Amino acid sequence: MTRSEGLYDPANEHDACGVAFVADIAGRRSHDLLEQGLTALRNLDHRGASGSEPDSGDGAGVLTQIPDALYRGVLAAELPPAGLYAVGTAFLPTMAREAVDAQLGIERIAAEEGLRVLVWRDLPVDPKGAGVGRTAAGVMPVFRQVFLAPVDGSMSSEALERRAYVTRKRAEHETGTYFPSLSTRTVVYKGMLTTGQLQPFFPDLSDPRYVTAIALVHSRFSTNTFPSWPLAHPYRYIAHNGEINTVKGNRNWMRAREALLRGPADLPDDLSRLFPICSPGASDSASFDEVLELLHLAGRSLPHAVLMMVPEAWENAVDMDPAKKAFYAFHSSLLEPWDGPACVTFTDGTLIGAVLDRNGLRPSRWWETADGRVILASEVGVLDIPTDQILRKGRLQPGRMFLVDTAAGRIVDDEEVKAALAAEHPYGEWLHTGQVALQDLRPREHVFYSHESILRRQQTFGYTEEELRLLLQPMASSGAEPIGSMGTDTPVAVLSERPRLLFDYFSQLFAQVTNPPL
Repeated sequence: MTRSEGLYDPANEHDACGVAFVADIAGRRSHDLLEQGLTALRNLDHRGASGSEPDSGDGAGVLTQIPDALYRGVLAAELPPAGLYAVGTAFLPTMAREAVDAQLGIERIAAEEGLRVLVWRDLPVDPKGAGVGRTAAGVMPVFRQVFLAPVDGSMSSEALERRAYVTRKRAEHETGTYFPSLSTRTVVYKGMLTTGQLQPFFPDLSDPRYVTAIALVHSRFSTNTFPSWPLAHPYRYIAHNGEINTVKGNRNWMRAREALLRGPADLPDDLSRLFPICSPGASDSASFDEVLELLHLAGRSLPHAVLMMVPEAWENAVDMDPAKKAFYAFHSSLLEPWDGPACVTFTDGTLIGAVLDRNGLRPSRWWETADGRVILASEVGVLDIPTDQILRKGRLQPGRMFLVDTAAGRIVDDEEVKAALAAEHPYGEWLHTGQVALQDLRPREHVFYSHESILRRQQTFGYTEEELRLLLQPMASSGAEPIGSMGTDTPVAVLSERPRLLFDYFSQLFAQVTNPPL
């Protein structure tokens, strides 16, 4: 057990995932930026986890732009121009016959979606050199990269990105093959590794031809899922610190609205081949990423999709700009919030940023340096930046977005992001014409029941004195939901000796891990 020493007190330690990113504001690609990202990852080692076998990690990974020069240097096949091919790493079965069957299935699905496989590449890995533990090595998949391009060559980069998405979703559902990423923009290297094992495990990450303008890294300490190779972060668009408390309801709502989904112009309307959108057995972070990916590839910008899922506290904000409030109100009718506590970092390969949920319980800090880079991390000190090289610094705030646009070469202010999104469409007008308020409904005849009749119904349906006094009376008198503690000393319905109503057998699930404590 760690003891206090000097100014250090172990009581101040708080365990949670570590997340960070490094980005060049002007979009200049370099191998040095990748090295900085991997250094930040190694400095987040204490945010990761391992079991009794310290060399089998809970998960570590990095998301970057596609290293086009590296791939052109190692592949025998000729690649189309950057942006007109997609690359992804398949986690294939270790049995040779099963791996071949999975590859053939992926090639068939790609052909059905109008894509062709340019080449397969055995992704170099070095488990022994990285010192991967027996547990992680025992469940390690086979790593093969696939490169895809359109059959007819006339597909735009955006259309190819959507086709690659459909191909990947179908491959996961139909062949059971997991892809950390399959994209024209970004690539993910991750696994059931410690932060120090990631770079030696994937030799690509040490190749000087691997250049990128963004590096999003994550050290995993999970509170709700067991470690596995697919559940390491980052995912295709995000890396996440915290937990989604509302995840079961979010998944159920997503499943319920699948019948209403329609695709953009370059995808057929029948999207049933993508269902379920939220894959069974995935973590809360993975489900968040899957829904964000769907919203983004349907045509919304990445900040737009993020703010749909992680809105700020807008309902009672009397000073909020009406246009921004209308933006949130309109989207609340389409999608419920994915509530944390959570810090979500995100990127599409050009934009990179982070957002805190409205509770703000997973703080992060950022720095802008004199050489035009931005570092954001879940804690101070992931990179040793001299004080005289820091131009600006700050912290994420609840409900606020921090965004870097590497194409425009600037940091975009939270208010600017939201004002631009609110002005895209007449959300206030849409709400006025399409939303009906309860007070605007026609009055109905109200039947007054006698006290005896009401009492009889209350007894029949199992109302208790506590429910009447603590729940119904405050709701009737104030029109607001009553506030109370989460604790209860009554037995759960299934163990109760008293007759209980059907809805008593269902209760809300919530994560009981908070950092810092509530």
